[in-house]
Amino acid sequence: MLFLGFSAGIPILLIFSTLGLWLNEAGVAKSTITYFSWAALGYSFKFVWAPLVDRLPLPFLTHFLGRRRAWMLVSQLAIMGSILLMSTVDPKAGVSSLEILAYGAVLLGFSSATQDIVIDAYRIESADQDMQSMLSATYIAGYRIGMLVAGAGGLFMASYLGSTKELYSYSAWSNTYVIMSGVMLIGVITTLIVSEPKSEQKEVEYSTQDYARFFLLFLSVVTVFILTFVSTSDLVKDLKGSLSAVFSNKHLAGFIVGSLRMVLALVGAYVAARVLIAFNIVNRSMVNSTYVDPIKDFFNRYGLNVALLFLPVIGLSRISDIVLGVVANIFSQDMGLLKVEIATISKTFGLFMTIAGGFFGGVMAIRVGVFKVLFLGALLSSLTNLLFIVLAKCGP
Repeated sequence: MLFLGFSAGIPILLIFSTLGLWLNEAGVAKSTITYFSWAALGYSFKFVWAPLVDRLPLPFLTHFLGRRRAWMLVSQLAIMGSILLMSTVDPKAGVSSLEILAYGAVLLGFSSATQDIVIDAYRIESADQDMQSMLSATYIAGYRIGMLVAGAGGLFMASYLGSTKELYSYSAWSNTYVIMSGVMLIGVITTLIVSEPKSEQKEVEYSTQDYARFFLLFLSVVTVFILTFVSTSDLVKDLKGSLSAVFSNKHLAGFIVGSLRMVLALVGAYVAARVLIAFNIVNRSMVNSTYVDPIKDFFNRYGLNVALLFLPVIGLSRISDIVLGVVANIFSQDMGLLKVEIATISKTFGLFMTIAGGFFGGVMAIRVGVFKVLFLGALLSSLTNLLFIVLAKCGP
């Protein structure tokens, strides 16, 4: 779990803070840099295709490696390919280059989220319940070390290879990303060495045609979601202008219109799924066991009131880290800190404090329970975010 956690921790900062500094040194506008954080939406929506990864066997690989390791290997190879794709593009070369870089970042987010899905399943199936807290803590330790390598290590490399804010070097950043792709081999080797966990659940065998139609359902729903979202862009602009005048607040209007657009796209995807199921395009029992039954089990297990509290906690608990994480390094650089200084700070506190916190959280979860530790973590995270105000006032 330590090595798999390391493999999972490498990609995320190559989308967030490390990529942000690369784009900042290349002279890309900050508004454009923050848009790149959308590439990490795969982490937020991985629950949509997690059942797909859980169900679908991969040709040849599943037979030789097993269900979990096959998906793990494919996702890791896709991560390496995505990082290499990003390394071939100079963001300073123009809009078309930025678009290719964005495609690479989206693919990296999707591949990395898929790897997270499979590693979680592997961890749960590899040991008993009483070992899960410690396995999770070990995974987090590896994850943080991976983030440290991609974050502080990436900054050290780019700086050592000759790129600064005043004197941008594309080759320095390109070589840094190539090295990061090579570091992912640690995860690949681990996947090939470990054994496939033995699941105690009896799996229902479906035909190849059932799996193909199930995959078609997934693609159709995603396509309808994207088309609905894209086709409403003109309508959104008009509605946003009208609401801005009504509320005298363009940001509030943008939030309302964006939320309505998302809901409309979700409704369109839901209708598409219902139509395909109604016409027996997919195996209804397969859809129920994969998507419907787990949701019912969630609400039945916790009850409606507790379940409705769980969902906002899961959705919002890390939102401050995600929003601030995109621009934290850019904030530090623009404040006057060098990449090496930012990396040194991340190296010291990023390594020792987060690993200590991970193991301390695991032990505390066993001793006093998960919910008390979650509350303490949420409270401390909220308070420590106020330190950005202190940094802005005191300078580098």
